[in-house]
Order: sequence, then structure tokens, then C-alpha cells
Amino acid sequence: MNESQKETTMPITGMTCAACAIRIEKGLNKVEGVQAATVNLALEKSTVKYDPTVTNVAALQKKIEDLGYGVAMEKKEFVITGMTCAACSARIEKGLNKLEGVSKATVNLALETAVVEYNGSEVTASDIIARVEKLGYGAKVKDEDRTDGVDHRQAEIEKQTGKFIFSVILSLPLLWAMVSHFSFTSWIYLPDMFMNPWVQLALATPVQFIVGKQFYVGAYKALRNASANMDVLVALGTSAAYFYSVYLSFMSIGSNEHMTELYYETSAVLITLIVLGKLFEAKAKGRSSEAIKKLMGLQAKTATVVRDGNEVELPLEEVIVGDIIHVKPGEKVPVDGEIVEGRSAFDESMITGESVPVDKEIGDIVIGSTINKNGFIKMKATKIGKDTALAQIIQVVEQAQGSKAPIQRLADQISGIFVPIVVVVAIITFLIWFIWINPGEFAVALEKLIAVLVIACPCALGLATPTSIMAGSGRAAEFGILFKGGEHLETTHRITTVVLDKTGTVTKGTPELTDVMIEGTLTEEDFLQLVGSAENNSEHPLALAIVDGIKAKGITLLDVTEFEAIPGYGIMGNVNGTEVVVGTRKLMHKYEIHVEHALANMEALELQGKTAMLVAIDRKYTGIVAVADTIKETSAAAIKRLQEMGLEVIMMTGDNERTAKAIAEEVGVDRVIAEVLPEGKADEVKKLQQEGKKVAMVGDGINDAPALAHADIGMAIGTGTDVAMEAADITLIRGDLNSIADAILMSKKTIVNIKQNLFWAFGYNTLGIPIAALGFLAPWLAGAAMAFSSVSVVLNALRLQKVKL
Repeated sequence: MNESQKETTMPITGMTCAACAIRIEKGLNKVEGVQAATVNLALEKSTVKYDPTVTNVAALQKKIEDLGYGVAMEKKEFVITGMTCAACSARIEKGLNKLEGVSKATVNLALETAVVEYNGSEVTASDIIARVEKLGYGAKVKDEDRTDGVDHRQAEIEKQTGKFIFSVILSLPLLWAMVSHFSFTSWIYLPDMFMNPWVQLALATPVQFIVGKQFYVGAYKALRNASANMDVLVALGTSAAYFYSVYLSFMSIGSNEHMTELYYETSAVLITLIVLGKLFEAKAKGRSSEAIKKLMGLQAKTATVVRDGNEVELPLEEVIVGDIIHVKPGEKVPVDGEIVEGRSAFDESMITGESVPVDKEIGDIVIGSTINKNGFIKMKATKIGKDTALAQIIQVVEQAQGSKAPIQRLADQISGIFVPIVVVVAIITFLIWFIWINPGEFAVALEKLIAVLVIACPCALGLATPTSIMAGSGRAAEFGILFKGGEHLETTHRITTVVLDKTGTVTKGTPELTDVMIEGTLTEEDFLQLVGSAENNSEHPLALAIVDGIKAKGITLLDVTEFEAIPGYGIMGNVNGTEVVVGTRKLMHKYEIHVEHALANMEALELQGKTAMLVAIDRKYTGIVAVADTIKETSAAAIKRLQEMGLEVIMMTGDNERTAKAIAEEVGVDRVIAEVLPEGKADEVKKLQQEGKKVAMVGDGINDAPALAHADIGMAIGTGTDVAMEAADITLIRGDLNSIADAILMSKKTIVNIKQNLFWAFGYNTLGIPIAALGFLAPWLAGAAMAFSSVSVVLNALRLQKVKL
């Protein structure tokens, strides 16, 4: 993202259907300085990219509120220290109110507190504390037991539950009266008073105007902004039934007979069923964001920090970069950092998906939220708050869930014009029934109009795509696959060709000791002790690989004297009076050591892609040690799996062709592009695209970044560089090539799920409207069907959360 572009995510309240989301999206896109805005109905969030020199979050929030919706803000109280006068409190208040994402901050000098309302996606408690400290004061969160703001989704569930129970209690007598109308149900006992129009009016009115208030408010806001949404349809349909029944009730004054042709139960039962549908929908939406909740639940809540020589337990928000943190066995690592004392094994499965604990010691990096298994360590905090690895993962998942797949644009366009068309169809239906089919029968025509209005609500259409994107990207994250956006989740299933970088992708990326050949009477242990001791003074990566490999065998190294590194050739050292020379053919020639008979073995190793080094002890050839960037254990099986899926697999590398072909043969890759310069990798990807292929590039290094950016889908190995991950569309956290196939399968399953949802939503409306218009659907059945449609779409999307890869 360039400097003239920022991105913010705002939780929105008050949306009821796809038309609401589209209206907010259009409104935000019209704000000067906004470059792109998307609104996700299922997540109830908007993501806006804007120019901070032209507009700001406050202006975006005001626009949303002007459109008749709300932005859910978080609220926290902070204890402020160091204030001495009113000027101090005023300065802090002014500073906090200028902080991007803060909507309102008030500082109380007498209580020494600050109450801050802020957008939790834009700013965190840590940022607020940092701003106060930058102003020269101290701050900490008051009452750490309080949660960060209100759980708006849970509050919505509780609110809809209350409305539903209230509505059911009042609607049941009306439904009882309606059911007993029919000749085949005349045996059902009905208290006489339930047939009284004034009793029915008393029961229906609270449902219509207390429970149904949300639909009137939503309809007013929509119409005020020259738009129409689900609320308009519900308000029109239920109002027609209610007010026509009120008219009939007043017309009955003076008559001693009870009226049976009232429609109070139609409006009341409709509202009850729609509220029930919204309740189910809210609960299902909550389940569809489980992936984020799980990730957030991994975070530690506190950290044991050394301050002024004392161990203190602090909330995570109060940890600062540079703090020394104590982590005991069994505890979660609170933030990202570097071990400064101790060693231990760490369970990193929650980040990488790898179940085997990783051994770490002084100088190694530890990741926040991983678990310290068995040793006490001291670590220095290097990344806190939203800079930690887990926070970055959460951010990527949220971005993916909040973004729109191209397939959703079609649903959005249809939803945008759907409601006005439905209103026209409903009016035509009313006129046809009133004028031609049942001339003069206002009640019959009205019933058909209400059924059409209700059956056509476009809720399912608006939820079809975003719920699948949420569930699919969330499930993928649990397998260590991070899609950066819905568009990438959609595009991935079209991939035909997978291009693999060699180093760090197919191979481990670090050289290892692979072969030892000995000539003469020395044992392998004595031979390796001399070689390792001599190489121990070298800083060359190959020397480090040899030394690490020898140490791993439990061999103790000896002191070296007269050490000499000969650049491009090798090394010479004296180990306890024994001269050891390790290096190339030229180095052996320089020391007049005869190695001709060993060259065949050396060349055989080189043909396998290994770097072989000759060893001479006391000027006599003694053996060969070989080093190679070894292939990952899972690479061959993963490549075979990709080929079985019908994908072409190509390996691309800067290495020489002989080494590249040796690696390719070992892992089963048929096509190799070798000796490619870093800047040439993107050109090779373009050539493949010109052949009509849909290319996924998989890499891990800075040199792969241009190719990752140019490919149809760029996949970065999570164990690689930040630059590669920034350029890629998908991050594969585990570094296992099986994740490529998993990502493609997850994309395919998600797209199938979206198509099922869209078919269900389109088919439901296409079929439902004519059935209602022809008079085969009672309004209350239309309401039940509408509620079922939305819930079924969300539940179908949630099946993705159970996908096995």
C-alpha cells in the first residue's frame, strides 16, 4: 500500500439485507478521497481504502451515520498518571482526539482517568497508551476484567431473542384464531374473545409497532436515501395487512357479529417469523466468524515483565518493545521476541500447523501465542500489538473475510435493483387479482400483494457469497493457508500451472551435511572430528553446514591452530598437530595432493546436485564430505499430488541446470527452468501466461517477489521473507508444499459452495414470486419460507468449516 493510501475496517450496525450493504458501499465510494470501499453484510463490516490527505475515518463514520446506519465503537477507561493541572488533561485529551481511529476521548483530571471511544480495527489500547506516553504521561487500562467494548453480535442475538419471545406470546392467540377458521379445523376449541376484532387489534398493535419498529426505521432510512431494501418490503406488506384490518374493525362497529376476515394474524405472524429468521441468521453469522475468535483466543492475556529489577505481571497492552519477559514451562509466549537466556522446545502448531515442538536457544526468535514446553527462558520483546505474527495472521484473515469475490458483484447488482422491481410486481399482482381474477375482492388481492412482497426479500441473495468466503477463508486459516482476499480464494481454483522456486520451497533452503566418504584407516568419528574442528573457524555457509552436521552426531570438536581460509578454494587448519585441508580440486592441486582416483566419486555427488569437498590429512587424500540443500520430506509426495490433480508442475531456479535437473528428478518434476536471474523470474511467469496458462508462483525469497506479484496467484512460503509474503496473494504458513494442493482444494470447495448458495437464493426468488402471485402461497407461509431461505444459505456455507483437507 503506497503512502497516499490507508485502509480501515469499520463494524456497521443496522444493516438488514444486501440492499443496505450496497447503499453504504455506494455512499462511501462517493466520499472524496475514498479509493475503494466494500461492505460485507455477513461480517457487518466495511473495508475502505482512502487518501488520508483528503479524508479521514471520522468523515467515513459520519457518512455511514448520514445513510441511516451506525458504526460500532469500542469503549475503554484508562488510568492516567503524571497529570498536575488542567493543562495536562487538556493536552492529553487533544492528543487522543487527534489519534486516527479515536472518535471521542474525555480526560478527567480529578479522577485521573480517560474514557476513549475508538474503532478497534483502526487503533488498539496499546496505541492509546503509547500516545499518552509520547505526550509525557503514563497510562494503563482500568479494570482489566472488562472486555474490549461490547460484543455487538451477541447483543444483537439477545435483542432479537427478546423481541421474538414477546412477539410469539402476542401472536399465538392470533394464529390460534386463524387456524380454527378452516372447516377441517372447526373442532379446535377457540376462546370467543380471540375472535373479537378489538382484542386482535390489542394483540397485533405491539407486534406491529414495537417488534416491527426496526422495519419501519430501516424502511424510512432507505427511502430517505432514495433506495429500497428488505425493510421496505416487510414494512409495506405487514402495514397493508394491519391497516386494512384496522379499517375493517372500525367498519364492524354496530354489528353484533364477530368478523372472520381480518388479517391481524398475517402481519403479526409475518413479523414473528422474520424476527425468528434474523435471530437464526445472527447466530449463524456468529458461528461463521469462529476462525477469528479461535485465533484471538490463542493470545496470552498477560506477561511477566521485569520492570525496575522486579517481576511484575502486566496486561498484554502494557508490554513495550525491549521489555525483558520471563516465560515459564507450560506458559504461552506473550509477544514476538528473541531469547536472551535459557533454552526450550516450543509448540508452534497453532501458527505453523506442525505438531513437532521446535528446539530454540539464545538468539532464536520466538512467536507470540506459541507454548513454551519444558524450559524457563528470558526473552526480549521485539514485536507487540498488531505487529506480532499472530496479529498479522488475524489481519490477513479479516481482510480476506471482509473482501468481495468477483462472483459477488453479480449478486450485488441484482440485489440493488431487486426491491423496486418486486414492489412493481406486487402492485401488478394486486391489480390483476382485484380487477380481473376476483373483481372487487380487495382482501384477496391484498393477500397476494403481501405474499409477493414478503417472499421476495433478498436476504439470502446478500448472504450467499460473503458467508461462504468467511467460512472458507477461516477454515483455510486453520490449516495454515492465509488468503489475502476473497478474489484470491475465487481465482485459485482456476490454476492450471504451478511454478515452484527451488531453494527454500522444494528444498529446505539451508545446506546440510549429506555424504561422508573415507579412504584409509581412520574411523568415521576421527575423520569427522578433524574435519569439523578445522571447519569450525570458517564463517562460510557450507562450513557451518558441515560443522552443524558433525555436532549433530555428538562428536566433540578440538581447538585449531594456524587456521587459514582460502576464498574460493577452501580452508587449511592444524588440529592437535595434524594438518587438515578441505576444499576444491584446485586447492588439492595447490598443495600437490593427488586426488585423481577420487574425482569420479566427486563428480557422481555433483551430478546429484551436491557440493562435494575433498579432504586431505597431513598432505594425503583421506576422503570427501558433501553438502546439499536437502529436499523437504514432503516435497515429492506433494508434487505427485498436484500432478494427480491435473496440474502442470514446473521448477524454476537460479542454479545451474545440472543441479536443478538432479533435484527435479528426485521430486518428480518434468519441466525445469534453470539459471534464471532474480529479475528474470517474472518474465518467465509472463511467458507461461502468454501460453494461456493460469499460473501460481510459489516462492519464499526477496528475489521471488516480482514473480509472485505477476502470477495469477502468488503463494509465499510462510517460513520465507516478509517481502515475499507482502507480494503474494496467499501465505502458506507451514512451508509444506501439500499446502498448495490444500489451497486449491479449499478454493474449489468454496466456489462450489457459493454457487450452491446463489442457485438456492436465485431459484428461491425466481420460483417463489410467481407462486405467490398466482395465489398458491399464504403470506405467513411466505414469511416462513423467506426466513428458512436465509438460514439455509448460511448453514450451507458453514459446512465449509468442517472441510477435511
